[in-house]
Amino acid sequence: MTDQQAAPKGRRAAFGFIFASAVMNAVSFGIMIPILPNLIKQFTGGDTASASEWNVVFAVTWGVMQFVIGPILGMLSDRYGRRPVLLLSLFGLGVDFLFMALAPSLAWLLFGRILNGMTAASFSTASAYVADITPPEGRAKAFGFMGSAFSFGFLIGPVLGGLLGDISLRMPDLVIGAWTVDMDLRLPFFVAAGLTLVNFVYGLFVLPESLPLENRAAAFDWRKANPVGSLKLLRSHADLVRLAGVGFLFQLAHTVLPSIFVLYVGYRYNWSPSTMGLTMGLTGILGIAVSILLVGPTVKRIGEKGALLVGCLFGCLGFIIYGFAPTGVWYLLGTPVFALMGLVQPGLMGLMTRRVGPAEQGRLQGANQSLQGIASIAGPAIFGLTFAWSIHNEGRVHLPGLAIWLAAGMLLAAFVIALKAGSEPRAV
Repeated sequence: MTDQQAAPKGRRAAFGFIFASAVMNAVSFGIMIPILPNLIKQFTGGDTASASEWNVVFAVTWGVMQFVIGPILGMLSDRYGRRPVLLLSLFGLGVDFLFMALAPSLAWLLFGRILNGMTAASFSTASAYVADITPPEGRAKAFGFMGSAFSFGFLIGPVLGGLLGDISLRMPDLVIGAWTVDMDLRLPFFVAAGLTLVNFVYGLFVLPESLPLENRAAAFDWRKANPVGSLKLLRSHADLVRLAGVGFLFQLAHTVLPSIFVLYVGYRYNWSPSTMGLTMGLTGILGIAVSILLVGPTVKRIGEKGALLVGCLFGCLGFIIYGFAPTGVWYLLGTPVFALMGLVQPGLMGLMTRRVGPAEQGRLQGANQSLQGIASIAGPAIFGLTFAWSIHNEGRVHLPGLAIWLAAGMLLAAFVIALKAGSEPRAV
């Protein structure tokens, strides 16, 4: 069976695999959220301050890898097809998790994190695959489902990671020949590796190619595959620069809660870890509901651009409520409003994928991955430092919600830029 034949007949199964892959990958990454900082702390001798500094290094390094490698994988998928790039990335990601599970020192753990950032850039190829197998008018809904996959994974992953971490603390050391591995906090990494490698094996047998030979790029061009070159694509098509700006501001604003949520609600509302966890769970559930239940009807009624604009406005309003909320109850009242920000990404991706042809979908997603990498590097520093400054001198300036209001301002700017972008064009 040729590539051209496989893709149309296997569209339903193919999207099912990509969706399952997104869930499993998100679970794998979510597993590490409560574990990796504690493992870093273990390697630094229990020094919390040193662990915090190293945690920043790990986060920035991962973002840099996303920035550099995303365009390369996107261009490779345009030239050689999505399937081999996805499968190779999944296999590499599974090996990376094993590497981190067995890392004997902080330096080796960091090296594993570098490899992890490189292979995690496969998310851009998965997005290109979805664009390949979905008609232009259905892409926003499909990307909405992909968003729910990530929400579901990050809802389950941290809980599973915490439970596995507790179990691993009671496990005996793992002996591999003459090599002894201290299992403290390592079990979650082994489980993440197992989930990813199972996904690889499943895809090896069921995943068809989505990009026909006649739609592939004629050659692999390093000038376009590097981050700067990939971003030039955004200037070569009408409206892509504006939409990319909206996407960057959205991704940057989106980093505020991962950067300061625990410190913010602990400082302002004195929440316990269990209350924080339940709140994150509530946010995840609402995000899933928006992605699955509201994206399709909203796009059908007001279009992709309308969904994008509504998502920006409600995200901005949600952040404003979070920043002003004087009590924890008021903060919780803002969660349903904030959840409607889940309309942004599906609407945005639907608009962007309509503006490039099949041979450039991977390059487009690689460029988006680079912008996301920049946001993941800059965001924690911007919001972390803003929050620290806003509560440092309580006698003169006491604005604990300032960092969140800054994120609200970014979404408002994204709304204004999106207003100037065109609506849905005919697919390229």
